[in-house]
Amino acid sequence: MKKCFNRLQLCIIITIFMMYGIGTAEDAFHSGGGGDCGGCHNIHNSSSSDPTVIGTSQANGNSYLLNGVDQSSTCLNCHQSAGDKKPSDYHISTTDADMPAGLPPVQLTPGGDFGWLKKSYSWITESDSLTENSPGERHGHNIIARDFGYVQDSTNTVAPGGSYPSANLHCSSCHDPHGRYRRHNDGTITISDKPIKGSGSYSSSGDPDEDFAVGVYRLLGGVGYMPKSLGANAFVNGPPAAVAPDMYNRSETITQTRVAYGRDMSEWCINCHTSFIGSKHLHPAGNSAKLGMTISENYNSYIKTGDFTGMMISSYLSLIPFEEGVDDHTVTTYNQLKTHAKNDDSFLQGPYNNANISCISCHRAHAAGWDSAGRYSLKSSFVTVADAGGTAAYPEPAIKPELAMGRTSAETRKAYYDRPAAIFGPYQRTLCNKCHAKD
Repeated sequence: MKKCFNRLQLCIIITIFMMYGIGTAEDAFHSGGGGDCGGCHNIHNSSSSDPTVIGTSQANGNSYLLNGVDQSSTCLNCHQSAGDKKPSDYHISTTDADMPAGLPPVQLTPGGDFGWLKKSYSWITESDSLTENSPGERHGHNIIARDFGYVQDSTNTVAPGGSYPSANLHCSSCHDPHGRYRRHNDGTITISDKPIKGSGSYSSSGDPDEDFAVGVYRLLGGVGYMPKSLGANAFVNGPPAAVAPDMYNRSETITQTRVAYGRDMSEWCINCHTSFIGSKHLHPAGNSAKLGMTISENYNSYIKTGDFTGMMISSYLSLIPFEEGVDDHTVTTYNQLKTHAKNDDSFLQGPYNNANISCISCHRAHAAGWDSAGRYSLKSSFVTVADAGGTAAYPEPAIKPELAMGRTSAETRKAYYDRPAAIFGPYQRTLCNKCHAKD
């Protein structure tokens, strides 16, 4: 009888998950808001994740009753897994053992793989025989996760352009682990009122209605957010309007992964990088930084170096995404974004004139294979070279050290999300040209 009852319970749970478009373990745990308390905390303050090992005092366990030694370690208990040989669902980090020297991190989420923070490179320039370096800590946000070997940025003591202390940078610096922020059917975002019925991050996510809200994109902190561990640097801007396809951690060898960004991504980034919008000395970004006619025409016509035969209907490149420049966070807006968030190339339309250039147009949110978390190399003139037969190839350190920048061709290809070099062609110039080739 008990076995039958448990099976019935399981069927009910699965049915609920299907109703709300919940398709993975991570979705089921967070469900657009806070997950099972025991997934992150041990109420008896164990110094390990084993609930039978009970700490006798706060000093004998982890802060905040966490299952990891710190906030990010607690997150990576689920979001990293040993033995991954290919992109795996909600994992955002690769173990050291799974990315030995010469091989890249495995995960291919739109935000990137934090494993790139542990990959440092050096090379000798061909022109003047000088040593150049690309330290791992320059490859993205240096989260502190001591259980997993992630440490504080040794160079930047605060966020570039802002004051957020690098000594306090955790996953929870950006993501609200308790998922309090919720989106209502009128487009408002609050931390209270209607209960959250599910995630609002995916193309299959349900819509908020008169009785229920949905979670904000990726559980990002909203206005007033600040981690309890810091108690300062409260956010002044809310989370972005964005939607991801259900399957987003994947190779782009054949088709691209398109996150439909609507608005507010750059505004959200300046919660920490305060001075990075509005200065005439910086690249424009934000809701007011419209591509305009010239840039949008460049984007839509550019296919690769020397090829300007592209059309708007098929010009999208996930290495250089843009915000669609939508007006709000209403259900109507999200339904539009849901039809654009694809991973099968069924929607590759490029930007209109009113699209926004955004921080995420050039950078990944977590980490990348390039300095400054670049979606592509911001320091090299060429993406590809030509092999002995004239075929496009990614550069190798022993042959083109200045272009390879210490990375093996396997690492470079992974940094470009598994795209074959042939997609670009021989001697593809920097991808800044997608917007600026005709300037």
